Amino acid sequence: MKALNSLQMAGAMLLLCGCIPRIEVAAPKEPITINMNVKIEHEIHIKVDKDVEALLKNQSGLF
Repeated sequence: MKALNSLQMAGAMLLLCGCIPRIEVAAPKEPITINMNVKIEHEIHIKVDKDVEALLKNQSGLF
């Protein structure tokens, strides 16, 4: 009886070991590309805004 229970427990353990999820981390096949146009455009707007502020300070009678 004990041998049968031990055998059943061993079989159950083997079956449960096959159900363990496996996680794989792999690098993508294609390289990752980052589009930097938005950042460059944003910097240009900041520079233009600073130039406009300086112009308005120097020539206050413009408007």
